[in-house]
Amino acid sequence: MSVAFRRESDEEHKEPRFELPLPTGPNLVTARGEALIDERIAALDAEQPGDDELRKAEIARELRYWKTRRATTVLAPLPPPDEVAFGSRVRFRLNGKEQEITLVGDDEADPAAGLIAFSAPLARAMMGAGEGELVAFNGREDAIEVLALLT
Repeated sequence: MSVAFRRESDEEHKEPRFELPLPTGPNLVTARGEALIDERIAALDAEQPGDDELRKAEIARELRYWKTRRATTVLAPLPPPDEVAFGSRVRFRLNGKEQEITLVGDDEADPAAGLIAFSAPLARAMMGAGEGELVAFNGREDAIEVLALLT
């Protein structure tokens, strides 16, 4: 019989499933971010996939990721009131448009909700700035104006 017709199973032709990549750097979290990690772990632990072996493997993979993230969390201190830092809520102007964001951990980030990871270029550009300061971003020295630090 030809080698072309000698496939043992479909499994040998599937792409390998690698571990979920962990963000580099410290795993800083807000209190909300820490709670979200705990909720995610609890939801995965509670899920009952029945006989679905593929879903069981996926749950185990996700649990390894979230439990590693939980074990490495560093609860960040409250941000100082006078400069942009992890956990700060900031109102700023960029390209003539006012926006408001909160700097959070990588796993808590949700740009559509105004939650930006502290490792994102926009957040890194504003770190350390105070109200009224102009900040360099995207090659412009005065691209961002920090309007207010909110509590």
